[in-house]
Amino acid sequence: MESEIANATLKALRRVLRAAEGGTRRLAATTGLTPSQLLVLREIDGGEDVTPGVVAQRLQFSHATITAIVDRLVALHLVTRSRSDQDKRRILLEATPEGRRRLVEAPDMLQEIFGVRFSALPAWEQAMILAGTERLADILGAGDMDAAPLLDAGAIDRT
Repeated sequence: MESEIANATLKALRRVLRAAEGGTRRLAATTGLTPSQLLVLREIDGGEDVTPGVVAQRLQFSHATITAIVDRLVALHLVTRSRSDQDKRRILLEATPEGRRRLVEAPDMLQEIFGVRFSALPAWEQAMILAGTERLADILGAGDMDAAPLLDAGAIDRT
């Protein structure tokens, strides 16, 4: 028989999942992008001489994932690829005017709201939440899954 605390925990987990799904839907309705696509577009627009490797490192995504996301952003005419003038082996990424327009239109992403509110908590409470969430992932058999720091309910490189 399930305990009341187990049911309350599952309800809280479901609320988190629903918040992530709602944030993803709002972002898609406003910009036509997934959270991962928006994060990559922001990284590209945020610097000079941005390469796929730099984006992968900063966002903690695999190179293959970045390639798939950048391919989609290029197909949507939100990003361009070009070869570096100094080193023809380097591929540089740049946001297009349409890409920058979508960035301006984008609502606050759930992970940004989370980051602001989480960082306002005392360190001991942050540690408790981390420990509880890690343990929950273990209980659900997801402890060893590779995951980026992104609140999104779908595949990270879906189109």
